[in-house]
This record gives sequence, C-alpha cells and structure tokens, in this order.
Amino acid sequence: MAASSAQRRSLKLRNLHTGETVEAVFWENGDYRGEGLKSLNRLLRDHRANEVTRMDPKLLDLVYNIKKKLGYKGTIEVISGYRSAKTNAKLRARSGGVAKRSYHTRGMAMDIRMPGVALSKVRQAARSLKVGGVGYYPKSNFVHVDTGPVRSW
Repeated sequence: MAASSAQRRSLKLRNLHTGETVEAVFWENGDYRGEGLKSLNRLLRDHRANEVTRMDPKLLDLVYNIKKKLGYKGTIEVISGYRSAKTNAKLRARSGGVAKRSYHTRGMAMDIRMPGVALSKVRQAARSLKVGGVGYYPKSNFVHVDTGPVRSW
C-alpha cells in the first residue's frame, strides 16, 4: 500500500477497555515520529498484562487511510490492539474466534469501529485498500484490520 501522501498523519484513538484517548501525529514530512508512535503504542498495549509493544507503523497508516477514505473526523474506538501471547491464549481458550497465531500478538492488528459510520462502510473502505486482513464482526460491532496477507472474512 502506498501510504497517504499527506504531509502529516495523525490518529485519535480511544481504548474502550481503559477509557484512555490519545490524539497523536505519527508521521510528518516524510518520516514516522517517535513520540507519536510511542503514545499510540501505549494506548494500544495489552491492557490485561499492561505490556506495550512496537505496533507496526503500516497498521497505523492503514487505519489512517481508512479514516481518510471515509472522511472520518471523529475518535476511532479500539476494541483490541496488541495482545501478549499469554493473553491471546487465555482469550482463545474462551472463544473459537481467536486465532492461535493472531496478528494482534505481533503488533500488526487492531479491532476498531468509528462511531457514526456503518460498520459495513468501515469494512468496505478497509477492503478497498487491499492491505492485509479485514474481518467483519457485526454482532460484536467491530472490524478487524491487520497488515498480514491480503484476505477477508
């Protein structure tokens, strides 16, 4: 995916589990910004284990480009970002919908929604970018996006 050519990319995310909101510039004038990445990594941490990892910057580009494609100006709600292997195993034991080798455990996935935007539109925008995986979970009210191989479910 060619990331957006904008001079500045920022995201405003709210972690639904912790209630934290962060608005950060993560890319500016042709380069990723360390402070912005650090703020987003912290928000997207495994809140159960309080573990922070380096999220894939291409994932942030992907979410930014979904937001841009939809003309979305609001706060993106995050259901899940990074998950430690231990947390992923616990969730997998409780639900058949959690992948054993989840991209969440590699800092390459987010489960999101955009209040005021139909979930089907978020899915459609994500799929149209042809980057990574797009999972549609209307009963749980989120779209999964990741920077793995292109696929959808």
